[in-house]
Amino acid sequence: GVILLMFGVGLHFSLKDLLSVRAVAIPGALVQIAGATGMGWGLATLLGWPTSGGIIFGLSLSVASTVVLLKALQDRRLTDSDRGRIAVGWLIVEDIATVLALVMIPAFAGLPNGATLIADPFVSFVERLAGHTLDIYWVLAITLVKLTAFVGFMLVVGRRIIPAILHATAHTGSRELFRLAVLAIALGVAAGAAYLFGVSLALGA
Repeated sequence: GVILLMFGVGLHFSLKDLLSVRAVAIPGALVQIAGATGMGWGLATLLGWPTSGGIIFGLSLSVASTVVLLKALQDRRLTDSDRGRIAVGWLIVEDIATVLALVMIPAFAGLPNGATLIADPFVSFVERLAGHTLDIYWVLAITLVKLTAFVGFMLVVGRRIIPAILHATAHTGSRELFRLAVLAIALGVAAGAAYLFGVSLALGA
């Protein structure tokens, strides 16, 4: 259920919508993440925590729940409003930042180079080819390249291939087959993104 609800973000929001609210959503999300992280770090410092623990605590506070807010917007029928588009765009920026934070946190936490909080199969493959462990900056660079490639891939597949599949399925006249196709696409995208980035299926969706 959570996977399907998260996948609904993509159904209710497009890159065009994100770009239309980018002047508010992108800087707003980044400022909010930085502000919450700073406040969390400040509180942790007052409590005597180490700097690395304070930063991780602050990053944890900075991430909003996409599932909860999306459900609230849908219940109030605000998803397609200007405020709804800004809110969903804000959440998308936060989700992307979360993927990057999961890669960067080990650098702040003082973990060994190459240690990450996500099991990234692609990074492991590159490490085997290179014959040594990659440092955190290489891992971050690989993650950015994968994120860009995945977004580009989904723009092509999402605009052309998936609608064609659903159109052909709808013409069969079978409601059950159409539901199955939608479910398979939603779970397939979630599983593919989760495997590519080494994150949960919900975040992959």
